[in-house]
Amino acid sequence: MTRLAIGIAALVGLLTLPLVSNEYVLALISRILVFAIVAVSLDLILGYGGMVSFGHAAYFGAGAYVVLALTLLGVHNGFVHLLLAIAIPAMLGLVVGALSVRTRSIYFIMLTFAFAQMLFYFAIGQQQFGGDDGMPLQRRSQFWALNLANIRHLYYLAVCTLVAVLFACDRLVRSRFGLVLQGCRQNETRLQTMGVATYGYKVVAFGIAGGIAGLAGFLMANLNAYVSPNFLDWKVSGDVIMMIVIGGVGTLFGGPIGAAIFLLLQEVISLYTDHWMAVFGPLLVLAALFWKRGVYGLLLRLR
Repeated sequence: MTRLAIGIAALVGLLTLPLVSNEYVLALISRILVFAIVAVSLDLILGYGGMVSFGHAAYFGAGAYVVLALTLLGVHNGFVHLLLAIAIPAMLGLVVGALSVRTRSIYFIMLTFAFAQMLFYFAIGQQQFGGDDGMPLQRRSQFWALNLANIRHLYYLAVCTLVAVLFACDRLVRSRFGLVLQGCRQNETRLQTMGVATYGYKVVAFGIAGGIAGLAGFLMANLNAYVSPNFLDWKVSGDVIMMIVIGGVGTLFGGPIGAAIFLLLQEVISLYTDHWMAVFGPLLVLAALFWKRGVYGLLLRLR
């Protein structure tokens, strides 16, 4: 019940926020919601599958570049943008997962990092997309009733998307698929001796996580009305991992909490100093040492 109460309180707050906030605040919270979706997608394979992917920005950036590419081709239909922004990163995730999950520990981390950097430098070399400077969108994705140029419309779309992703992922990790995925993290060898083909489960999990991250990239492209190779940078992957550690690894709901803490602290501390990570660093150390399930776990213990 405590978990449900936290979720309901957060949802009510998000739905009523536009009534008392200006466009700047809504844009900031929308950015938090987008990164919350990315954090949930990474937590699916990191927290439940035990696969520390250091290249998750590849799927996030791929979703954004799909929107840019379609816009340049004269395709502005939002449903087409949305479908391909999920499908293409999902297929990319399947390919990367199929190659990466054959490895372990540091080799797995470096392989996912290498794939992301390959895509990053590939994007830099594409002058039709602006090269390393990126390119603004000629027009945002077009839906029948939604005007994504209106920050309130985009904000509510981001809220609904995050709720849908959390619900779907929560059902997924409670299913047989999710239980096998958690078993891979705990003792994959035992599952294999029982006849479970763990390789396929892990690859599919990569594809699902990639598709969800691509969905977040679709939202970020429309939020910024601009796409650049920075979306694919390894720093984005590192930031998302820190969000999950702070919020709570393997909790799903910890990702959004960590995203909110990370981005709000960055916004506030940056007003006073450029060295905001010097203040943020100790919080990350505390979360890693003492809050084993992050801030979300701490909230549950304080109920």
